[in-house]
Amino acid sequence: MEVLREKVEEEEAAEREEAAERADWAEKMEKLKPASKEGTILTQEELQDLEKQLAAIRVPTSSEMIINKALIDITKLPPSYTSNSPKEEHLLQVAENFSRQYSHLCPDRVPLFLHPLNECEVPKFVSTTLRPTLMPYPELYNWDGCAQFVSDFLTMVPLSDPLKPPTHLYSSTTVLKLQKGNCFDSSTLLCSMLIGSGYDAYCVNGYGSLDLCLMDLTREVCPLTLKAKEIVKEKEKTVPKKYAIKPPRDLSSRFEQEQEDKRLQAIKDQEEKRLKDEEDRLLAAEKSKPDPLHGLRVHSWVLVLAGKREVPECFFIDPLTGRSYSTKDEHFLGIESLWNHKNYWINMQDCWNCCKDLVFDLGDPVRWEYMLLGTDKAHLSLTNEDDEGMDDDDDDDTVKEEDDKSFDMPPSWVSPIEITPDEFETRCPSGKKVIQYKKAQVEKWSPYLNSNGLVCRLTTYEDLQCTKVLEVKEWYQNREDMLELKHINKITGLHVDYFKPGHPQSLRVHSYKSMQPEMDRVMEFYENIRVDGLQKREETPLTMTEYFQGRSDFLSYRHIIFGPRIKKLTPNSADSNPRPVVKITERFFRNPEKLADEDVAERVFLIQEERIQLRYHCRDDYITASKREFLRHMEVDSKGNKIIMTPDMCISFEVEPMEHTKKLLYQYETMIHLKQEEKLSRHQAWESELEVLEILKLREEEDEAHNLTVSIYDTKRNEKSKEYREAMERVMHEEHMRQVETQLDYLAPFLAQLPPGEKLTRWQALRLKDECLSDFKQRLIDKANLIQARFEKETQELQKKQQWYQENQVTLTPEEEDLYLSYCSQAMFRIRILEQRLNRHKELAPLKYLALEEKLYKDPRLVDFVKVFV
Repeated sequence: MEVLREKVEEEEAAEREEAAERADWAEKMEKLKPASKEGTILTQEELQDLEKQLAAIRVPTSSEMIINKALIDITKLPPSYTSNSPKEEHLLQVAENFSRQYSHLCPDRVPLFLHPLNECEVPKFVSTTLRPTLMPYPELYNWDGCAQFVSDFLTMVPLSDPLKPPTHLYSSTTVLKLQKGNCFDSSTLLCSMLIGSGYDAYCVNGYGSLDLCLMDLTREVCPLTLKAKEIVKEKEKTVPKKYAIKPPRDLSSRFEQEQEDKRLQAIKDQEEKRLKDEEDRLLAAEKSKPDPLHGLRVHSWVLVLAGKREVPECFFIDPLTGRSYSTKDEHFLGIESLWNHKNYWINMQDCWNCCKDLVFDLGDPVRWEYMLLGTDKAHLSLTNEDDEGMDDDDDDDTVKEEDDKSFDMPPSWVSPIEITPDEFETRCPSGKKVIQYKKAQVEKWSPYLNSNGLVCRLTTYEDLQCTKVLEVKEWYQNREDMLELKHINKITGLHVDYFKPGHPQSLRVHSYKSMQPEMDRVMEFYENIRVDGLQKREETPLTMTEYFQGRSDFLSYRHIIFGPRIKKLTPNSADSNPRPVVKITERFFRNPEKLADEDVAERVFLIQEERIQLRYHCRDDYITASKREFLRHMEVDSKGNKIIMTPDMCISFEVEPMEHTKKLLYQYETMIHLKQEEKLSRHQAWESELEVLEILKLREEEDEAHNLTVSIYDTKRNEKSKEYREAMERVMHEEHMRQVETQLDYLAPFLAQLPPGEKLTRWQALRLKDECLSDFKQRLIDKANLIQARFEKETQELQKKQQWYQENQVTLTPEEEDLYLSYCSQAMFRIRILEQRLNRHKELAPLKYLALEEKLYKDPRLVDFVKVFV
């Protein structure tokens, strides 16, 4: 850098010598030129040169001037917006000198973006436009939340000249107020928020692709359509048992199997070829036309370096879309410079391969030339050989020179960035924003803008022209029914509703094609909230399957098969017209407190066949389980209450037969218990049917009402809280008025003359009354005398002034006459007011005296002593 400075000084001295020689030659030629009184006639070449110079002058566009004058009230801005401090003026001089050196050493590069004009037409250095601010909202603490807020809150304004940086860079406070800005305004606001949140963030001035500069996402995949990668769990290798059944021998033909595999492979290859051709056709249709300004379009974005906030690697953030990109992404074509709130760096690396080969080590002065010496980026460490070859004296001189030339960045001139709760909640301009993606469209609304609580809608299309809808996803907030997401498949007609915890029926997911009962549907519940532990319920026109978890009876599965309904179902006949149950299958988890041969794993109630089948759990080292089947053909006596059990009514297979299981008494008790369980299972099936109907009715009512909940802390929308707050304010105001009246106690000065704590006597009470009345009477008289004295004084002064006017009327000037007339007008006004006040006082004084006398007679402290005299 020292060599560069010496080279610059030598070239500047040579330029000054050449300029002096040209000036001397011009003076000599001027002396030789004959004098002419007529104007100079320009040649055709000079006219063309003048036209080029005039065309190079940039005139501010009308849109910029309208934004400046119409939408921004400059008179209400702080002084830092309209002027520069001495330190800022010094910084601008340093930046100008830095720019001249850079333009001289790198004449083939574009001018630096250093000090654009602000909204008050005052040049401000770009680093001082950043105002690091930590927002008081938890959602804005991480980079993704900040980027999404800036993208949603601001409306993108394209650059007036896509090949040059803007001439104006507004403050973040003005950008938030206008709620729109270009890429430089958006990156400045986002960088200020990220630095305030602790990130190592920088604003970048570079070049981007056409889609990036124009915020065109029609060739980008919507992030909401991307599915999260499912983590495939590795299956645990089961240890083979010592005694296991060998699989049966495969007797199929290998030749036929090979021919079938070849046929399937040919079909698969043909399908893959068709898909590849279709994909190539779609890619050719999606491919954008070549941009004639590719690599020349100016764009600004944010660079986040690794290190702070546990950022593992550097990445870019586009403030217009809020999306993050790798530093090797093809949308970013080059970088001219970057800056933060402390320094400014110029990229000295070649961008022939876009930003893929750039090294973001800002402490390397070879790759990044910094403007101020007070950078916080560590320089590259020197090798031992270079360190030994350097002279200590030269080091001392260099350190002293750098200390002399070091300059700290002035504080930001921007006012503190503030985002009100209403702005944070509304976000999108006018509360709505539409973003078009590749085969998808995203619509966003602010909360409570839609009466049904809709805040986001994702519409996915089949074609690029977005004419045929595939599916629709709708996100909701603040719903009273806890509805969070609604997924509609337009091809299959399947609706899937997702709920947050808190639904009256503990509903979590509801999948259906029709809201009519006894149709295909799946309901999932929050099993931890339900008493019965129901986790999932699947329903078809003739079956119902329920899954349970965490029950005390270890029930895990229930499958019910229904017969055809005799009568047509109506909403009022659901209780009296249940569907006939044909078969009930129940499965149970293992109960560790029971033996495996006595712990039922599955039981099947064949109701029409009057049979009950039981299958018990299998022991650990066994390959078969015990089974039983009961036939319900029972004979009763003449009275109908005695059941005769026969051995052929129970068919059993036991792995290890036991004595008590062979007895008829044990089989009889098991039969009676299973009959009761069958009645209970049929009753639970009926209750499940009723619950489904109740849920469907409730969902229809919720969809029609779609009521929204309001937090008790939301004083703007909560009517109950608002009424309660107004009532409390009214009570406080009344209490304050009572305290004021208490403080204006007319007996307080007279009661203070008595000893404290002494009770009043009748004589003292009468004396207090008389003194209070006499004192009030005297004050009324004094007030009347005061008004009368002022009235007389004003009258005398007016008479004196009139007498003076009569004596000097002839010699007065017009100005003195005007002064006299003005005095007379004001004096007459004061006299008239005093006269009105005096008359009003005379009318109200007796009334005030009587009112005080009445108050004294009714005063609780005197009423017992003066009531005799009333």
